[in-house]
Amino acid sequence: MAEKDDMLKTLTSLKGIGKVKAEAIIKAGFDTIEKIQSASIEELSKVDGISDSVADSIKDQLPESEKTTKKPVKKPEKPTKEEKEVVEEKKQKETASQKKSELKKETKPVKKPQKKQKKKTTDSPEDYEVKKKASLPKDVYHYLAVRKQKKKVTPHFLRQEWFRYKRLPKNWHCPDGITSKMRMNKKYRPARVRVGFRGPKKVRGLHPSGFEEVLVYNVSDLEKIDADKQAARIGGTVGTKKRVAIVEKAKELDIRLLNK
Repeated sequence: MAEKDDMLKTLTSLKGIGKVKAEAIIKAGFDTIEKIQSASIEELSKVDGISDSVADSIKDQLPESEKTTKKPVKKPEKPTKEEKEVVEEKKQKETASQKKSELKKETKPVKKPQKKQKKKTTDSPEDYEVKKKASLPKDVYHYLAVRKQKKKVTPHFLRQEWFRYKRLPKNWHCPDGITSKMRMNKKYRPARVRVGFRGPKKVRGLHPSGFEEVLVYNVSDLEKIDADKQAARIGGTVGTKKRVAIVEKAKELDIRLLNK
């Protein structure tokens, strides 16, 4: 009975086979795995409820019996003296070839990695032109440095309640209104435009280089410029033909152009 129960468990564990089919197979005489494996598909298909495809899947799923799986293991034959000599000769040849290859590697000269040549760019020191500097007194240059340092600390002034309404731009506008907290200088409000944020008076309106900017629209405008204190800026409406002429004339007169 124990063997029958074991066989029932093995058959019901297979795909497509229930308890009824398993009992039918055992009743038909296939009560061991060896009998099922030795039987043909036609013999298994004669059992009630089992077709050819089910019989084929049963044979594939069942493990092979120990008798069929076990094969006689042949003991390895001992090599003869001649075979031993042939193996030793092969080993000696391999070792000799390895030594030769190692010697060749050692004798080969090591190539130094070549340095990549840097491509010459237009901004090379040979092509670079030194920009003209303004001839101004020392105190003016001092105030220019002070203005530059002060500008770093100066906050970005924003309009009152610019974040609240879409129609309001961010650009500065003096705050107004009776209940305006920004107008009343309450704490934790944005910074207001004040006199204290202004730069030194001596350098007010000057270019960071120290030159006074003068707008130029034609070649004749360059003749009115003082090259030591003033620098030219070409107007936005000037065409390319006039622009080229202005650049050439500025080189002749040694006038600095702020936009070429």
